[in-house]
Amino acid sequence: MMASNAALRDSRAEVDFRYHTCRNISGPEDTADNRRILAGHAPASSFLCLDDNENVREYLVNRPGKHKASPTLVHRAMRDTLSNRPEMFSILNGGICLVAHSTEIDDNKKIRRLDSPSIINGSQTQGELKRYLAQSLTEEDLYEPSVTFEVIVTNDEDLIADVSISRNYQNPVKDLSIAGRKKQLDALEEAVRDRIPDAKLRKSESDGGDGFLDTEKLIQVLFALTPMEILDGFDQREGMANKVAAYSQKTRCLKLFQKIVENAESDRAKEDYRSVHKCFMDMAGEAWGLYERWKSHQGFAGTGLRAIQRDEKRRVESVPDGIVFPILAALSAFVAEKNGHWKYAPPSAFDEKELISAAKDHYIETAKSNPQTMGKMKASYSTLHRITTIYAKMAEVS
Repeated sequence: MMASNAALRDSRAEVDFRYHTCRNISGPEDTADNRRILAGHAPASSFLCLDDNENVREYLVNRPGKHKASPTLVHRAMRDTLSNRPEMFSILNGGICLVAHSTEIDDNKKIRRLDSPSIINGSQTQGELKRYLAQSLTEEDLYEPSVTFEVIVTNDEDLIADVSISRNYQNPVKDLSIAGRKKQLDALEEAVRDRIPDAKLRKSESDGGDGFLDTEKLIQVLFALTPMEILDGFDQREGMANKVAAYSQKTRCLKLFQKIVENAESDRAKEDYRSVHKCFMDMAGEAWGLYERWKSHQGFAGTGLRAIQRDEKRRVESVPDGIVFPILAALSAFVAEKNGHWKYAPPSAFDEKELISAAKDHYIETAKSNPQTMGKMKASYSTLHRITTIYAKMAEVS
């Protein structure tokens, strides 16, 4: 019969964790660094109430929102074992790794009291165990398997983050989750909120639904809008010497953003990293606003471009990114630093219709009406940028 669930004393403080066996397996390095490593077996129900807020990946299946995932081969394998050979689960499953800030033991009752525990590897296992044990409502004799566990007892928050990331590399974690776990996106989110007060950035592959801004897209947009004069030195080192990468290399943009944040916050930061970081933070909210505006710019109404999505009233709903990104890169001519702050300030004489007309002509004649081709052509960016550069120079003269 299934054992009773672990008693949750306080979801943000202490949890009484029931176990079958538990041993201290700390090595000399652990002792020297004032941490302990515990390992053992526990009934599956002991893991149901544990948080996974320190993990870079939560349970991915059947979550609400449009980023939910279908069961993977790993999920299906666990389900097969739990359904057909639950007594083998502790042998076939890799177990669950936890962190806790401190722990007390009552070996007579076989309970470990864990302070602020969190799963850092094993959220998929926890999710499948919850799914399996939920059957106990209809199956009185449901077998409760044992689960191997490891508990890392430490107060070192940086170590907890590093362990969470490292342990999850066995199933690759998206760079977005790593950046979020390292808090590399927090300042960017605050910068966006200067312009969009309620904005929330996706900081993990688990963040889903319409309430989150597309963080990776925002970073791509920022690279497109950042003037080349401050990207030049940075680009020469990183091999991102033109704006095509802003459209076509989403993963590379995120990795470079992580490097920018790391270098900008370093005591020995190179000045060009600081400059790019400052521009990104100053422009974050403005950049997202520009992207959304051009994605549904009504100036494209009547252009007859078939790739543009329209509503039932023929209003423009969505312009392909392959058209939008060369336009955004062209608008970087109007991004300048004034009084120590980067701003987008197009001259009053600038006519957006001229830019739209040029984008349409290039799209049809050069890109052969293929938005992906347009987004990946250097000529797309240089053609449109020449137009905005003329306006910018005319404004300087006047």
